[in-house]
Amino acid sequence: MSTHSLRFSPEDTAPQEVTLLNASSSLYEGDWPSIPHSHAFTELFYVRDGQGEFLLEDEIYPISKDDLIIVNPHINHTEISRGNPPLSYFTVGVDGLSFSFNDQKEYRIFNCRKKKTDLLFYFNALFQELDNQSEGYEKICRHMLNILILQLQRITDSPFELITAQHPSKECAHIKRYLDSNYGKNISLDHLSAISHLNKYYLSHEFTKYYGISPMNYLNRKRIEVCKELLENTDYGISDIAHLTGFSSQSYLSQSFRKSCGMTAGNYRKLKKKRKEAM
Repeated sequence: MSTHSLRFSPEDTAPQEVTLLNASSSLYEGDWPSIPHSHAFTELFYVRDGQGEFLLEDEIYPISKDDLIIVNPHINHTEISRGNPPLSYFTVGVDGLSFSFNDQKEYRIFNCRKKKTDLLFYFNALFQELDNQSEGYEKICRHMLNILILQLQRITDSPFELITAQHPSKECAHIKRYLDSNYGKNISLDHLSAISHLNKYYLSHEFTKYYGISPMNYLNRKRIEVCKELLENTDYGISDIAHLTGFSSQSYLSQSFRKSCGMTAGNYRKLKKKRKEAM
């Protein structure tokens, strides 16, 4: 007799609660205009067949069968069918999470053929339950959504960033994306106020309410994160790193780094180097 058993630890719990807001199955027939739009929730867009283009902010990307597009809240997007067969796709709107990608973008396109992951199976199973609406289908759909999200986490290699119950306004989400991409520039609260068209005190209050940290403190934290990455993975001098990350001087970087990390930038680099050598 041969037995293969598995033991699950108490930590192997279900993912944090997310909500299935909407789901649709569509075939592009050219009878409605492709107008860029955004949502206050995350959208999963899976191409079942056909090919075309997907507009994300100001960028256009080719898409085809078995591509998955993840679009975080407040990102302008739309799809355009090209050629024959026309685009056929699933969309699923999910509330309660967004994806945090390594390149700081708020969207990602995955070719599921290359990932060798049969995500279409999970989308089909979800829509079959929604179509049939048999007894208990809502509970099954919630579990199917959690399974789908765990599968997505496997192929994205990116952690989830759980958003608060009160969703950030479009202006706050825009400011966060701006800080993530422009941390190396000379940025003031007045500048953020100008590009968001919000009073700086109101902006600071709203940003802090949604993200738990003021915009300028978020900027400083972002700069420190990039500093740590550069210290670990490059040979740039600390003065160069200060310039690249937007700190006004090396001394201000040193002051901020020590306050945040409890050690100097130089000691942090030495510590990480020793750990790498030990490994």
